[in-house]
Amino acid sequence: MTNAPSKSSNLAKVLTIGIVVVLLGAVGGWWLFYGAAERKVTAYFDAAVGLYPGGDVRVLGVPIGTIDEVTPQGKQVKVTLSVDRDTAIPANASLVAVSPSIVSDRYVQFAPVYKGGPKLGDDAVIPAERTATPVELDNIYRSLNDLTKALGPDGANKNGALTDLLNTGAANLEGNGKALSETLRNLGEAGTTLSGNSDELFKTVDNLQRFTGMLAENDGQMRRFNTQMQEVSSNLAGERNDMSAALAELSVALGKVESFVRDNRSEVQSNVSQLHDVAAVLVKQKAALNESLTTAPLAMSNLNNSYNGASGTLDQRAMFNELNQPPLVAVCKLLDQSTPQQVPLEVSSACDALRPVLAGSEKLPTLAESLNAVQNGKLPPLPLPLTNGLQPAGGGR
Repeated sequence: MTNAPSKSSNLAKVLTIGIVVVLLGAVGGWWLFYGAAERKVTAYFDAAVGLYPGGDVRVLGVPIGTIDEVTPQGKQVKVTLSVDRDTAIPANASLVAVSPSIVSDRYVQFAPVYKGGPKLGDDAVIPAERTATPVELDNIYRSLNDLTKALGPDGANKNGALTDLLNTGAANLEGNGKALSETLRNLGEAGTTLSGNSDELFKTVDNLQRFTGMLAENDGQMRRFNTQMQEVSSNLAGERNDMSAALAELSVALGKVESFVRDNRSEVQSNVSQLHDVAAVLVKQKAALNESLTTAPLAMSNLNNSYNGASGTLDQRAMFNELNQPPLVAVCKLLDQSTPQQVPLEVSSACDALRPVLAGSEKLPTLAESLNAVQNGKLPPLPLPLTNGLQPAGGGR
């Protein structure tokens, strides 16, 4: 009898273990085939009207999961979602509650579509800043009611102002339907043109912003400029009569000039041609004119200093001490600078005969030294080679 209870106890243990194994296998298989194929996402909404467990989770209208749980938490609503793991969703995606009709329940939809980059992972949380819900119909009705009251007899139309506005608008628009249609069409074309040139438009606006910023930074100078312009305008306004008279006289003078030029066209043309020749000569003599204009003040100053007012004469003084070059050398150099036709043959021959003597002789006395020797009753100190060189080749008499 003792073996029977022990066998029953062992059988119960085996059955218990088997049941546990089967349950674990079932849970593991369910997770493997269902749970592993989904990921959990938690989103927070400011309101969740029309969102219920079992609702769809979509991308571009295609279901990719379901709503698991909707839980109010203070001023927010926590919504837990199960999303297919194979569907890629951007990590920064937003979640929007969509109402397909007025009375039916709503679904949530991810946006935008995944086009690359980080993906939304397991247990991701989408804050309320990235969720949105549609405007409720009650809010629309409430806003319309407030608008009608504001425009009704107890509001803007209390004294008939709105009625007058509508009547005036109807009177102005009556018969102008075609023009209004054309205006709207032109506005549409202008909008299309602007949309096709958005970059240029934005650049223009940016340049205008910089220009206005520059004006704001130089507000003081702009105010002074406007004040000065106002003063100029006031002065011109005060001298209006004189300005009119001056312009009238100028008009008459210009007319006379025009008549003179027309009547003397050939003479004016000849004068202009001759003036062109004179200008060409002045251009060629530019260096000489520049030198003359530079030295003329000094020459006039020297002339003024040499004038003797008492005797009415020009006083001059020869500066022989400045003549450091021997007279013979100076004379021969002056003759060398002259043309051969202007120099007698005897003189040029004498210089040619003296040139080797001068080249091999000692230094000749200067004019100052010669004058000093004469004043002292002596002959100028002529070197001996020069004296011998001046004698005839056959001896002198």
